[in-house]
Amino acid sequence: MYRLIACIVTLGVSVQMASAQIPPRPAAAQSAPTTTAPAATAPAGTAPAGAIVPSSDYVIGPEDQLSIVFWRDRDMSADVTVRPDGKISLPLLNEVETAGLTPNQLRDRVTEHAKKYIEDPVVSVVVRQINSRKVFVTGEVVRPGPYALSGPTTVLQMLAIAGGLKEYADDKHILVMRTENGHHVTLPFNYRDVAKRRNISQNVELKPGDTIVVP
Repeated sequence: MYRLIACIVTLGVSVQMASAQIPPRPAAAQSAPTTTAPAATAPAGTAPAGAIVPSSDYVIGPEDQLSIVFWRDRDMSADVTVRPDGKISLPLLNEVETAGLTPNQLRDRVTEHAKKYIEDPVVSVVVRQINSRKVFVTGEVVRPGPYALSGPTTVLQMLAIAGGLKEYADDKHILVMRTENGHHVTLPFNYRDVAKRRNISQNVELKPGDTIVVP
């Protein structure tokens, strides 16, 4: 009888020790309620991506690409290209004279026209691409042709944009040809001097209509 009781006690102790060694099963993780945040939507009329910041002396010209954006009125907004006659076409407003104006002046003009059709119009003029301000590079460069002048650019920088000089280019006698007040002006540019930091003043900032000639 005593042996039977001893076996039962020993068996109970063994079961308790075994259960103590088995770690309790972790409670199932409660998944937090999933909330989908509403997609951030840009308010109608915000400036589109890809806008550029023109220089302070920039005026709109033919072939420039603009976005005319009306706040909260997508039907009035439009992406436009300035025509050769200097005008753009807008929904409801039809033709608007544009060339020769700054973006702020065009904004004021479009706002004034729009007041005939909508109350308190809020208009933005976004410059997408400047094509009217061009510099021409010709002669012994890798990629001759017209280049848009979208910001301050020197002769040396423009030559780099054009791919640099060819092997047999006369780098001492490069010319910048421009028209000032109706008169033709020729500015010499010695590439070797500028590369050696001599006579840096000849590395002038280019103006729309300039032509760089590399003999």
